[in-house]
Amino acid sequence: MVMAAVLLTLPFWVANPYHLHIATLIGTYWVLICGLNLAVGYAGILSIGHVALLSIGAYCYAILTGHYDVDPWLATACSALLGGVCGFFLGLPSLRLPGFYFAMATIAFAMMAMEFSLAQDGLTGGGAGLPVPSFPAPFDTPSGLYWLVLGFAALISWLSWNLVRFMWGRALISVRDSNVAAAAVGVPIFTIKLSIFTFSGVAAGLAGALFATLQSYITPETFVFELSLFFFVCIVIGGRGSMWGPFIGTIILAALPELVGALAQWGQFFYGTLLLIVVLLIPEGVGSVVSMLREKFWPEHREKQVVSPDLPRLIAAIKKDKQAQKPVTPGEGSGMPSLVRARGGD
Repeated sequence: MVMAAVLLTLPFWVANPYHLHIATLIGTYWVLICGLNLAVGYAGILSIGHVALLSIGAYCYAILTGHYDVDPWLATACSALLGGVCGFFLGLPSLRLPGFYFAMATIAFAMMAMEFSLAQDGLTGGGAGLPVPSFPAPFDTPSGLYWLVLGFAALISWLSWNLVRFMWGRALISVRDSNVAAAAVGVPIFTIKLSIFTFSGVAAGLAGALFATLQSYITPETFVFELSLFFFVCIVIGGRGSMWGPFIGTIILAALPELVGALAQWGQFFYGTLLLIVVLLIPEGVGSVVSMLREKFWPEHREKQVVSPDLPRLIAAIKKDKQAQKPVTPGEGSGMPSLVRARGGD
């Protein structure tokens, strides 16, 4: 509740507009990373080219609103839908490949998306790029855009949380840990992977529309491959199989280089060093440290429930079972033994 209150009131107590821009950027990244975390962190799908789906959503929004005067809300829905469709058709043939080869397929898809945006001058603007119209009032201001991104981030987080906390989450973890064991208990491995990857594509397309509006002008250089590595590293640093860990990783990796000016030009070195430290010292990610500290200082009080057996019912069930297993003596039960005995007397 405290964090929710802080996030909702952030525009009122943040004096620097640039800091509010960073917060909006973190929320936009989280929309994509939250969906990608289901694929990478829970299902074990090594997708390293998700920046392609981000660029598809961004260009879809910019083209529809800029060239065809489509309503921004409808353009946002189309961006999310197109991201899901591209994720579906990308995963349909390539998700059957082993993890490393699937990662190579996503990288190839990212390269194809960049080359397409450069080649289609009339549609995407080529190397010159496209201006991106803003959302209508009251979301045309920095504060309004922040609240809009916060609302979409909360929606994607809620959907993801409901997926991982029930049967789907256990199925995803089983697929990640062992395909053989998951298939042995009846988990449809390919269907699970394709569904989750499609959902991550929807989240990436939605993030692309928000990202394009935040940037106000997009070019192919906006969607460099290092941005895709950034998304992947956020999940690795945060810790797989967790919702809070990648969120904390997104905040750390997105905010620190921007807020500390000296680190901005050393961004890639900073990311690599932090990734190496986490892999060597905290292989389970930053989220495991946060969970450990929370259990230590704010332990959850779980009530112990004592289960008392229903002894009379248990005794009656045992007696009934013994009577059912009692052997039938000749002459009892059906008429067949009596018939045999009668013939023997003749």
